[in-house]
Amino acid sequence: MEKRDYIKIRISITRKQHWKRICKEKNITLTNLITASVENRILEDERKKILEFIEKQDNIFIKIETNINQIARIANAQKFISSKELNYFQSQLKAITELKEKQNEIFQKSTP
Repeated sequence: MEKRDYIKIRISITRKQHWKRICKEKNITLTNLITASVENRILEDERKKILEFIEKQDNIFIKIETNINQIARIANAQKFISSKELNYFQSQLKAITELKEKQNEIFQKSTP
């Protein structure tokens, strides 16, 4: 999208300096900072951190899903599951549900 228009706003010098400092720390433009704030979007540097978090989280999902599959195999083979194994199974399901919910919240914040 070609940017051909501009908005002129009045702010104090100290506020402008503060905003520029934020931009420098996040390695973004002042336009991106303001646009993301107004449109309630996450900033590009935050988006990168989120993607890194999700990649790490995927590894956790794989481990938990493997544990769940192992417990299911034991239950199917024995036609019985001990209360200890059932509690562990339920804790694994709860953990994966919480992680998925957190991931979904992050995705909702990151979509324009």
